[in-house]
Amino acid sequence: MKMKSFFIVFTIALLGMMSLSNITEAAEKASKRGNLVHMVSFKFKDTASKEDIQKVEKAFAALQKKIPQIVSYEWGTNNSPEGLNKGFTHGFVLTFHSGQDRDDYLVHPHHKEFGKLVGPLLDDVFVVDFWNKQD
Repeated sequence: MKMKSFFIVFTIALLGMMSLSNITEAAEKASKRGNLVHMVSFKFKDTASKEDIQKVEKAFAALQKKIPQIVSYEWGTNNSPEGLNKGFTHGFVLTFHSGQDRDDYLVHPHHKEFGKLVGPLLDDVFVVDFWNKQD
């Protein structure tokens, strides 16, 4: 009976180590892929007031606390000396762990509400999504 118990415990331990190995392997693959980066740039209409733009800046920043899929959030205004911004003044960078997280963010009610605020103020918007490289 003791030998049978030993084999049961041994088998359970072996299966546990195999599962841990699979989890570790998946984590390593994910870390090599990096995060999904969602870059957004706004070109405001000439009629957008300074106050309107400040409301947009605050509302966009508030999304990180309202939408749990957002891993990180950064933003700033253009200060490039190259003159290639084509009228886009604001850049926002959000990161997500997965494409599904990004997709959930895009349809999230708080994101849609934000779209209603910013949409009428924009002349144009530019979006690029990519997996950041961890070479």
